[in-house]
Amino acid sequence: MNKKIFLVFLFAFLIRLISLNQSLWLDEAVTANVVKNFNFLHIISKFSPTDFHPPLYYLLMKLWTNLFGFSEIALRMPSVLFSLMTGYVVFLIGGIWAAAFFLFNPLIVYYSQEARMYMMVTFFLTSALYFFIQFCHPEFISGSRNKFGMTKVKGLVLINFFLTLALLTFYGSIFLIVPMLLYFLYKKQYKNLFISLFSLFIYFLIISPLLYHQLINSKIILANVTNWSVTLGKANIKNLLLIPIKFSIGRISFYPKWLYWGIAGGWTGFVAFQILKARKISLFLYLFIFSLMLGFLVSFFVPMLQYFRFIYLIPILALLLRSGLSSQSTSDLRGQILAGGFVLFSLAYLMLPQFHREDWKSLVKSLPKDKPVYMITASSDPIQYYSSNLRVKELTGLRVNELLEKEIIVIPYAVEIYGLDYKVLLTEKGYKLKKETSFQEVTYEEWFRSY
Repeated sequence: MNKKIFLVFLFAFLIRLISLNQSLWLDEAVTANVVKNFNFLHIISKFSPTDFHPPLYYLLMKLWTNLFGFSEIALRMPSVLFSLMTGYVVFLIGGIWAAAFFLFNPLIVYYSQEARMYMMVTFFLTSALYFFIQFCHPEFISGSRNKFGMTKVKGLVLINFFLTLALLTFYGSIFLIVPMLLYFLYKKQYKNLFISLFSLFIYFLIISPLLYHQLINSKIILANVTNWSVTLGKANIKNLLLIPIKFSIGRISFYPKWLYWGIAGGWTGFVAFQILKARKISLFLYLFIFSLMLGFLVSFFVPMLQYFRFIYLIPILALLLRSGLSSQSTSDLRGQILAGGFVLFSLAYLMLPQFHREDWKSLVKSLPKDKPVYMITASSDPIQYYSSNLRVKELTGLRVNELLEKEIIVIPYAVEIYGLDYKVLLTEKGYKLKKETSFQEVTYEEWFRSY
């Protein structure tokens, strides 16, 4: 069994190296520029008040990049390592099958290659879940995988320690934390509930000044940016249904759409059917469904119903799938089909460039050097990362400013979010579209003035 575990983790690590140096996309470039341009103190005091996340991930990345640099691989390696460590915790809870279902899940593979905080928070919450299960249901974990002999006090301390780290990494952690605390109430463990609530109170007391500034900033953006709430994820059935689909097939999408929905729906249905066979299902299913429903309800007031914000639930999904298998044996046919399907979808993303991230790297290399560049400057972090000397001009300024340049470059990235019809504005100012050059999910246009 030890050899099989080693091979599973080795294969999981190796496939994460495939295309690890693909172009950073916008949010990853934000990470890179923040840790490059701010010191530790300024990350908290200057950057975080304008961001929507707690600062712990950026502080860790600042330390990491001071040691290993700012290349795409260096920036993404912490997520690779956090995903593997999470896989080990899932193994401790559910054994080798659960670990395989997590490690090769296509959405996990995708985000294990992203320089963002999602794998870090998944590790913290899964670690909290491990100690939570040992605390409430130690019979779920066999003795051979029980690595930490714990007293009740030590167990509760570790639960709250990892929950606090999760909240310092990603505010959306609260959607899993609330069901865990309510489970203490269900089990009539009032002392444990009180201690955990007190721990949360201390956390929010410390973070409240930063959180206040972030909430004010988010309200301003929601009011001023036309379609920002749509981007964040409104509470609707489409966004809710996308969560199980993306949890099953990952980020890939293709045409014709009837074929995509046929494959995606069929595979998601198969995965859901395996969950129905699960044993020891009540706790895991409760945590999974309650977290999603809580996020759905909150998104009516604060839009955030995007599948990647609930990626920390995939370890629970893996445990549910493991519970549906008939035995621990790796010869279980349904287990092989599930793991094999996840690997195939993961390899489709890894091996086919059309499923990769926005190709800002190629766009910047291709940009003409002798023409001014206009775009939404709030989305210009990839330009800054790949060409620190290139200065962009604010595209929204077209509403009030008269252009004097005969030829310009326009990068229309994010114009739909800002509700900017730049083509009409340029046409009114006497410009005509000369050429359009596209890369993976990003484009630039060359415009010239006809008089």
